Amino acid sequence: MAHGVELLEGSGPVRARRMVGGFGLHVDGLFVALIAFERLYLKAGEAGEPLFRQAGGQRFGYAAEGRTVALRDGTPPAEALAAPALMQPWARRAMQAALSAGARPAARPAQPSAAAPGARKPPQA
Repeated sequence: MAHGVELLEGSGPVRARRMVGGFGLHVDGLFVALIAFERLYLKAGEAGEPLFRQAGGQRFGYAAEGRTVALRDGTPPAEALAAPALMQPWARRAMQAALSAGARPAARPAQPSAAAPGARKPPQA
């Protein structure tokens, strides 16, 4: 898992969350990758899936209720796993796929801020 996080860190803050059988990786709050069966799978989307296949990537799939379910997520090319700089074009595709699918970055907790100038102060007891 640590290597997958390291590979994606050049795209923004990465957070790993445990999922059944693996980890989901979020970059800047977007779910862009998963690690399952000791492999990194990036979100490909409809537009990116052919690029992953042309690069030799394998589609993510799992067995459920006696059938195989295949998702559009795919493995990046082997050379992209060698260094974060080589992963960047694939990470950008995964982020674009997440955005195209309607994903929104996770909301960040509001930070306490100073009252705006001219704001009314609450009554004191």
